[in-house]
Formats: sequence, structure tokens, C-alpha cells
Amino acid sequence: MQAFVMERVGETGMVEKEKPEAGPLDAILKPTKGLVCTSDCHTVHGALGERDDLTLGHEVVGIVEEVGSAVTRFEPGDRVAVGAITPDWNSEAAQDDHPSQSNGALGGWKFANVKDGVFQEYVHVNDADGNMAHVPDGVSDHEAAYTADMLSTGFAAAENADIPMGGTVAVFAQGPVGLMATKGARLQGAGEVIAVETVEKRQELAREYGADHVVDFAEGDPVEEIMSLTDGRGVDAAIEALGTDQTLKDCIKVTKPGGTVSNVGYHGDGEFRHIPREEWGVGMAEIDIVTDLCPGGGLRIRRMLRMLENDLVDPTKMTTHEFDFEEIETAFDLMDEKADDIIKPLVHFE
Repeated sequence: MQAFVMERVGETGMVEKEKPEAGPLDAILKPTKGLVCTSDCHTVHGALGERDDLTLGHEVVGIVEEVGSAVTRFEPGDRVAVGAITPDWNSEAAQDDHPSQSNGALGGWKFANVKDGVFQEYVHVNDADGNMAHVPDGVSDHEAAYTADMLSTGFAAAENADIPMGGTVAVFAQGPVGLMATKGARLQGAGEVIAVETVEKRQELAREYGADHVVDFAEGDPVEEIMSLTDGRGVDAAIEALGTDQTLKDCIKVTKPGGTVSNVGYHGDGEFRHIPREEWGVGMAEIDIVTDLCPGGGLRIRRMLRMLENDLVDPTKMTTHEFDFEEIETAFDLMDEKADDIIKPLVHFE
């Protein structure tokens, strides 16, 4: 089969690999639609260290080709979505309510990290009963692909932000995760949502997804603007959806004492992140900093699919480009360079 891989740090390419085999608990999936994520770009640039011919990608929907002898919930021919994070559900971390961290930090993140990802003609899914979900008839493959990561991660950012009903929230960066965090904040009952973004198309989508204000950091200090919008009080919660030292510092600066900073940004470079001492109340302002890796598992995916089925969110507005699988390197390069106003590229496998 053909696979799009990270050949080594800084290099990608299409190679030929053997079709994977299913163990007793596993499934083999034939992909139909996938999405390229900026996380793949961080990985190729070395954020996770050296990888050799590792298949990239972690957002996919497709048709079950084969199931292991112990799989009971799925059979060949089923249309399914798979989480970007596929935990080992019998791990101690899962039993301790942190399945995404199974068998070590980020251990539930297997695709394009510790095993081949989804940008190949057949995909291996571990613990299939726990990590796949049937796609309802009323949900398209295009929509369903967004449940793997963007919906799950963006909504987790809002869930973890502990936004009070009618409360205020600032969402830093309106990439796909930030846009879904903006939508999630609105669904969580936020009374005022402030989006921070400079790209016009992303600003427009932020408003569509529920932002009341859009602060353009290229035109002024976003901290000053957010403090002005909140009459100097700061926000109840700030969401970091970019993964930079500056945005994390700004989140802390705009969060009022007793508030929450919810981080889902991928901090892919640098050794340290800095906390502004005074705005942190010299360590005693009761500001919680909460982090999360995309929640995985079939239950989570079913919940995301239910939201799509009931028209609570339309993530396909974020799809700006479409490519056939044979063109995936072009899709990856555009995502890496953030060229041509790209937000999210959809990959067709058939």
C-alpha cells in the first residue's frame, strides 16, 4: 500500500508499505476522508524527536475492512470514525481517568507518534471496540472526520475552561482548534466571547461560530484591548489554542483572579514557557492553568457525532481546500506554510 510519511526530521514523502494486520482487539480501516493537521507539521519539524518513515496523520473516517477475533461492536463494512487519540483502555492511566496519557505522558496519542498514522491506504486501529464509533446515516464522512480531533480538542478547551453561564472568555488564535473552542464556549453558555486573530478569513469564521468581539493582535496589544472590553476586570476564562510563549502569557494576563486558563495549544518548540509574575498574583491569584490532550475514545466520538447529527455545529465551514490522496504532499506543504489562506484541507482517499 502507499503511505505518506515523515522520512526523517524535515523531510516527507510517499513510500510503499505492507498492509497492517489486525490483532485480536484491533481493526483495519480503509479510509475515505481525512484531514491534515498542523500537529503533523510540528512532528515533521522535530517536535517529538526523530522518526523514520513514520506514516503521518491522525484525523480519519472510513470503512472497516477487517476486525480481530475479540472485537464485538464492529464488523467489516461498517462506516466509522476514529479518534486522533486511541488509548489503551486497560491502562492504569485510563483507570485513573486520564486515558489520553495511557502508558506515559501523551501515551494515548499513537497515530503518527508511536505508530503509523492514517495517511495510508489501510489504517490499523488498536483497541477497536474502545476507539471507534459508527457514523450515523445523516452525517457525512466530511463532517465525521472533524470529530477525530478538531471538535474533540476545541470543545475540551471550552469544557476545561469552567466558563460560568453568562461568563466571559477570550480565545487566543482562531485556527481550527481555536474556532471550535469559540463555538464550544458559546455552547457552554458563555455570555461574551472574545476571539484573538489577525487573519481576515479566520476572523469571519470566529464571528460565525459565536465570537462577540474579534481582537486583531496585529493592530494593537490584545491584552489592553481585552482588559478594555471587560472594564478592567479580565475574563473568567482564557483559552490558549496556538502553543506559543506569548499567547500563554497573554492568557494569564487577561484572566481575572480565580479564573481559568485552558491550554490546548501544541507547544512545539522552546524549552520553557513563562508565567507573568504580577498578573499571576505572585503565584497566589487562584488562577488555574489546565491542560489537555484531545480526549479520545468511542464514547467521545459518539458524542461529537451526535452534535453533528443534531446540527449543533458545522465544522465543514473550516474546510478551505480539498485534495486527492495522491496530492497529499501539496496539502501538507500548504498547511505547513499556512499559504493560500488555508484553514483545513480535506483529503479524499477514493
